Amino acid sequence: MTSQRAYFFCGVGGSGMTPLALIVQARGARVEGSDRALDQGRNGARFDFLRAQGVGLYPQDGSGLTGADQTLVVSAAIEETIPDVQAARRVGAPIVTRAGLLAELFNAAQMSVGVAGTSGKSTTTAMTGWILAHAGLDPTIVNGAEMKNFTSADMPLASAKVGAGPAFVSEVDESDGSIAHYRPTVAVVTNISLDHKPMAELRRLFGDFAAKARTAVLNLDNEETAQLIPVLPADKVRTFSLHNPAADVLAGPPVPEPWGIVFSVRDHTGSAEVHLKTPGLHNVSNALAAIAAAGALGVGLERAAQALNAFSGVRRRMDVVGTSGGVTVIDDFAHNPDKLAATLDT
Repeated sequence: MTSQRAYFFCGVGGSGMTPLALIVQARGARVEGSDRALDQGRNGARFDFLRAQGVGLYPQDGSGLTGADQTLVVSAAIEETIPDVQAARRVGAPIVTRAGLLAELFNAAQMSVGVAGTSGKSTTTAMTGWILAHAGLDPTIVNGAEMKNFTSADMPLASAKVGAGPAFVSEVDESDGSIAHYRPTVAVVTNISLDHKPMAELRRLFGDFAAKARTAVLNLDNEETAQLIPVLPADKVRTFSLHNPAADVLAGPPVPEPWGIVFSVRDHTGSAEVHLKTPGLHNVSNALAAIAAAGALGVGLERAAQALNAFSGVRRRMDVVGTSGGVTVIDDFAHNPDKLAATLDT
């Protein structure tokens, strides 16, 4: 990617497109885009935010693509019949996928953490990014969810953080096969279960992803993820668990609190206590993954625990909307059997 180029994002208001657009813009490129929701008068706050960041917005009718000096960025959901795609073909503008562009930026980073898995990716990405930020590494972070710790009046939709440091942390998606494009320094696999693709294909995708990394952070508590361990060099693997004493990063017995959970954690350097403000055993597991990933980049256990004590979560993950008439309303994004089970257990 060159800072002199102009990028046009088709579907710029999408949860995956918005953060990437902001990162590309921060690196000096001109960024414009279109979105069906904009044309339909929906999600006004998001488009007001993008305008305020200097992103030029156009109707999704092809009018924003005028020359071959622009690069059209599309997601896997964009069809060839979309006017922006047809306009790019007419004017000779190159077309790249969101996943391809993100992988290009990710692979160019000095140190990179790719967070993959069927469930827990967004929270683990946010936790890892927050730990690295707390440690002074000023990471760039790309997430599929809005990270509360990085939300401010100037950045109300913080699904991305543009950093000046050497680290790049990104949620990595297996659903469209784009996980194959990433070459991470640290590969995190939170868990593997049936979702989007057959298990045989998922095993291959996640296995190849882990094999390319300098360090693979793997969940000993998930049977499918644990099966990746024997096929990788032992010195490349860093494991985590809620209860398996063989793990490199191990949680002590968790103590649930009304809206959080407390647990001890130990690795080869010692132990620390974590007071998470996000409840549930699944979030303990996410935290262990983040601690292990940050540790692989040199962040000590005590510093990682301190960061997690101040971690405020991601939007729409056990998000308390409010209480009225004795009824508490919680907004949660759980949308497959494992995620629903984790939310209901919590």
